[in-house]
Amino acid sequence: MKWWFRQKLHTQVLIGAALGILAGILLQEHAAYLDPIGQIFLRLLKFLVVPLVIATLLSGVLQMQSVRELGSVGARFFAYLTLTSLAASAAGVGMALLLRPGLGLDLASLEAEDVAAEEYNVTDQLLGWVPDNFFLAMSEMDMIPVIIGTILFAVTMMLIGEERLPRAFSLVREGTEIMLKLTTMIIHVSPYGVFALLAVLVGTTGTEMLGAAAKFVVADVVGAVVVAVVVYPLILAVFARLNPLKFYRNAWPSTVFAMTTSSSAATIPVSMRVAQDNLGVPRKIYGFTIPFGATANMDGFAVALGVISIFAADAFGMPITVGLVAQIILLGLALSIGAAGVRGAGIVMSAVLFEALGLPLDLIPLLAAIWPVIDVAHTGLNITGDLTGTATVAAQTKDLDRKVFNAPATALDGGSAQAEASAQD
Repeated sequence: MKWWFRQKLHTQVLIGAALGILAGILLQEHAAYLDPIGQIFLRLLKFLVVPLVIATLLSGVLQMQSVRELGSVGARFFAYLTLTSLAASAAGVGMALLLRPGLGLDLASLEAEDVAAEEYNVTDQLLGWVPDNFFLAMSEMDMIPVIIGTILFAVTMMLIGEERLPRAFSLVREGTEIMLKLTTMIIHVSPYGVFALLAVLVGTTGTEMLGAAAKFVVADVVGAVVVAVVVYPLILAVFARLNPLKFYRNAWPSTVFAMTTSSSAATIPVSMRVAQDNLGVPRKIYGFTIPFGATANMDGFAVALGVISIFAADAFGMPITVGLVAQIILLGLALSIGAAGVRGAGIVMSAVLFEALGLPLDLIPLLAAIWPVIDVAHTGLNITGDLTGTATVAAQTKDLDRKVFNAPATALDGGSAQAEASAQD
């Protein structure tokens, strides 16, 4: 046991993941008995999300010198999200056109459940982002209204100034310090949660769910890999003047954690630690971009929408034209950003996509069945994209600490003292 506790946290997580895969193979369906352990871990992470987002957003915004600086960071990050969503959608379309997973698919053989079409209204979507009851949004973990409401509070405090609100500013700093410490405590139980989650996933997921969609899964995952190894490195090299290999060396704890939990929100605490301790990004940047990106950055989903469109078009015999491809890429951009506020976004927005293309919804049950498999790659890509954008924005605003970025990567538990100390700055 002493040997175990002497290991760095990232080593413990990797060991837990490997043992979880092994346990899942050996226990098969009996691995479900471990599910309560994984669910406890996920509940603790979800417990962190709302107060951590509020504290770090307030702290990040209030550390900026002016509303103009906030606008500069926000505009850069939104431009980054738009660019990468377009590229991700195009990558998904490209891989689907290369592999053509829908050709020859016998739709009559699918054991489909009845799926009701979901209505999607852009106006209602935008209105849903504006907080009308901040506490209700917090209780329902409706993160876009929480983020927008928190930014409004922070901007108002910034306009009034610390001289007139010393206690409020002090409360924000102290609350952030508390949340960083609590985050450190909960993250230290992650090896056990990861072990249980992977054991259950491997033990209870059958290969029969892939069936006719095996090529679809390959196209989707390869599309996500293309974005990760081509698009993000180009952005880092061209716009941030950063070494992509060093970036991935520093960012990998967040990517692995995201793929294990399949939850962008649950990975927020890890991404914040990685952004500060491994990438050298100050809290005034990552305190804004990480929570916002975890909600609004859907590059993985944009890849999936591109693949789904070509998959469905081939399955239903729709001719693939240049105009259709352009329409699909633009829909991938619009729907991936719009998916942020939709519950069950993958299936709901796939139904919206089919309706926009004039296709029936027969493939929705199949997509629902394989979504847990492809969502692993999606979440990993989303979180990697968040960190890419965060590092790029920090580099462009000249706030990136390149000494930290170029230093050897820090384990997840290695920077706790630094994080707690900086919370007092």
